[in-house]
Amino acid sequence: MMKLLRMLNPYKVGVLLVIVFVFLQSLSDLFLPTLMSDIINIGVSQGDLPYIWRIGGVMLVVALLGTLCSILVSFLSSQITGKFARDLRSRLFSHVENFSLHEFDQIGTASLITRTTNDITQVQNVLLMMMRMMIGAPLMFIGGVIMAISQDAQLSLVLVVSLPILAGAVALIAFKGLPFFKAIQKKLDRLNLVLREQLTGIRVIRSFNRTAFEKVRFTEANQDLTDTSIKVNKIMAFMMPVMMLIMNFSIIAIIWFGGLRIDSGDIQVGNMMAFIQYAMQIMFSLIMVSIIFVMLPRAAASAARINEVLEMKPELKNPDSPKAGDLVHGTLEFDNVSFKYPGAEEYALKDISFTAKPGEITAIIGGTGSGKSTLLAMIPRFYDVTEGSVRVNGADVRDLTQKALRAKIGYVPQKAVLFTGTIADNIRYGKEDATEEDIQHAAEVAQAADFIGEMQDGYESMIAQGGNNVSGGQKQRLSIARALVRRPEIYVFDDSFSALDYKTDARLRAALKSETSNSTVIIVAQRVSTVKDADRILVMDDGVIVGSGTHGELLNNNEVYREIVSSQLSEEEIA
Repeated sequence: MMKLLRMLNPYKVGVLLVIVFVFLQSLSDLFLPTLMSDIINIGVSQGDLPYIWRIGGVMLVVALLGTLCSILVSFLSSQITGKFARDLRSRLFSHVENFSLHEFDQIGTASLITRTTNDITQVQNVLLMMMRMMIGAPLMFIGGVIMAISQDAQLSLVLVVSLPILAGAVALIAFKGLPFFKAIQKKLDRLNLVLREQLTGIRVIRSFNRTAFEKVRFTEANQDLTDTSIKVNKIMAFMMPVMMLIMNFSIIAIIWFGGLRIDSGDIQVGNMMAFIQYAMQIMFSLIMVSIIFVMLPRAAASAARINEVLEMKPELKNPDSPKAGDLVHGTLEFDNVSFKYPGAEEYALKDISFTAKPGEITAIIGGTGSGKSTLLAMIPRFYDVTEGSVRVNGADVRDLTQKALRAKIGYVPQKAVLFTGTIADNIRYGKEDATEEDIQHAAEVAQAADFIGEMQDGYESMIAQGGNNVSGGQKQRLSIARALVRRPEIYVFDDSFSALDYKTDARLRAALKSETSNSTVIIVAQRVSTVKDADRILVMDDGVIVGSGTHGELLNNNEVYREIVSSQLSEEEIA
């Protein structure tokens, strides 16, 4: 928690102002009962109306000052904590942007969302309460004790009995509730995860008639969170009644013993009234502190989860002295590359070596799980190689900044991802300053211009979240257009033609040849028809390249490739 509070440094002037205004507000609250006792003891008892008006005027001024300070405290503390939460979210988001896929897998997307939203909100709420109460409560407590003793030291013995009882009750209730606060955040993660899976996978759920099953999953996660929340709220529900009961019994005791002291002439009525006010201030200050201490455990759990992300050092780091990477234009080299996923025993890739040059199309084919997509993930440096090196333009990708490296690559992922916005915005995502002509040309090459023209608003037609209002083939073509508009040195297509019909696939590949004549093209595909015209085909099996050559060469001398071809094409087509 203290690590996060250091982020308040930019707002230290505002925090100091809050402390000043809280101090002034506390002083006004402490002086009002004394002024009231003077009116009762002197003005009323002696019938001195001018004195009553004069002290009453002072009370009014003090009350107005306290009200003004209270408003300023609320305004400033809200401003500071709101901006603190904004900065913390920005810092967390910026840090997460540097994560490799391994770090994302470690924490999980659902948990990252919860930490960026709910956890930061918990810290913000506690910080707001601390600024309003944590400073004022001790002042009120200490000042209240001093002022109460000044009214009547013997009557203060009531507080000596009641305050430890009150503090013990609060501590006991808080101790019982602490374990549940940490559990709530984890159960919230689980609920978020289940909900995200159901919303993103709604088509699969409905197609397999698993709606009832998913409802049970959600109900279980929801009920688990609800039960824990109810348990902790039941425990915390005891706090206010117990505190009010102790406080009211204390007031009864003060009135009882105060009445006896008034009867004996030791104090006056005004002193007892002021003493009651100070006793209430002292107890309310304890209540305020107790509320903060109840909120602190949950905020501390949230702060620990936020710090866990902030302290996680990304595996992928930019080099201290980055290279330009412009020795050889558009050349991609794999030099004895081996890779295993973190924590895995077996290598996903083993001794991969090949060179791809501009103007060439290098295709990669192989069975499911052969390592094709893993190999492509090495190019934009989503993961770092375990052994060997990947070189782009003659420079090791680890010697380039991630921004410079990825600026040279047009990447089309296996799963086409579109963002909320217009079609033009989605294509322009690949190049921010792309003109309308660039966008239209990229769409034409990607064979997307026809279906875009049939839409009511053309390139200004809206794409729903995740591209749910377009087909799979249309999503793939828009993803390809997004890479094309960038005009990169290296194109990487990760099974990006799988949703296209054969006719569209053939037209797209023909259009790509002229468009990518000066660039290196890497294509991963499952269909033989997509790769057979490539300049070089790499055949992968179990993370190893088992064949390299043209379609005709591999048919003659590679058994794995022949099996793939024979499973897709007839003997006449092969011939």
